[in-house]
Amino acid sequence: MTPFLRIASAVTFLFLGATSPAWSVCAGDDLRQSLTEAEATALDAALKDKPYPIGNHWRATKEDKVVHLIGTMHLDDPRFDTIVPGLAPIVETADLLMLEMTDTEEEQLKASLQSDPSLLILQDTSLPELMGDEDWALLSDAMRARSMPPFMAAKFQPWYVSMLLSIPTCMSLTDAESGGLDSRLESIADEAGVPKVALEPFETGFKAFASVSLDTQISMLRASLTAPDANEDLFATMLAAYFDEENAASWELSMVLAPRLSPLSETENEAIFSTMNQMLLVQRNRAWIPEILSALDGSQGHVVAAFGAAHLAGNDGVLALLEQEGFSLTRMPF
Repeated sequence: MTPFLRIASAVTFLFLGATSPAWSVCAGDDLRQSLTEAEATALDAALKDKPYPIGNHWRATKEDKVVHLIGTMHLDDPRFDTIVPGLAPIVETADLLMLEMTDTEEEQLKASLQSDPSLLILQDTSLPELMGDEDWALLSDAMRARSMPPFMAAKFQPWYVSMLLSIPTCMSLTDAESGGLDSRLESIADEAGVPKVALEPFETGFKAFASVSLDTQISMLRASLTAPDANEDLFATMLAAYFDEENAASWELSMVLAPRLSPLSETENEAIFSTMNQMLLVQRNRAWIPEILSALDGSQGHVVAAFGAAHLAGNDGVLALLEQEGFSLTRMPF
């Protein structure tokens, strides 16, 4: 799931109020069951030799320091009802809970957007000017399906609109974010009196996307203009892979399935995927390691770090980076 859903929900709260559609049933198909031979081969190649491709809960130890690493999903799901009780004691007995964004940062984000809407609003241009007529017509229909008037979407930064489009029309953005595993663990920490901190400043997402050219952002937006059924299928696939604890596959499938679902060329899709991987995962993972190490040094040595599951796997994943710091890693029940 996208790492910046809490940004999206905060923006929705400010700009859309109660206009988000109500919950309805998402019934997409798990596309892993219908991969072509070429797609299956591409997925196998992407996962080959990738460190720590599975597992949503790991324990990293070094001398007397212990950090539990929990791969989360920033969306609610009833399956968390049976998962959270097993994680609760780990959070309740921790010295500190680290999250991508706590309630404090979310309030800072809302305040920042209220004082400076230009963080998300295009200056001196609009999406109809940046997109062709056909793509703008498709986007207008997609935004109406999400209860956002096209004239409002026209002024948002392309990256934010592409984020909105990642959520299928069967799901409300604000309802979807509320109660995700991050939020559930945060509530447990609050009730137990466990301190919590953010892994990064609240404006990290804005700075990351601001570094991406408008042309690339428009390509990201065009890539999101898939048919509603296809969007729902991709969403269901990512969700199923997450609960199967296949965190690396969940991320790689978006690239593997792009030729089937995306209107862009292979070259365009590869460029976007590379940009997103570097911006959303690699750079942030590397920035988090010093924060985790500092938290361990400043506590009794028992920290829980919970963040999107896509951050766990790979050579630049949090697990491999901690291993490079001398930590031993053990997969734990989830």
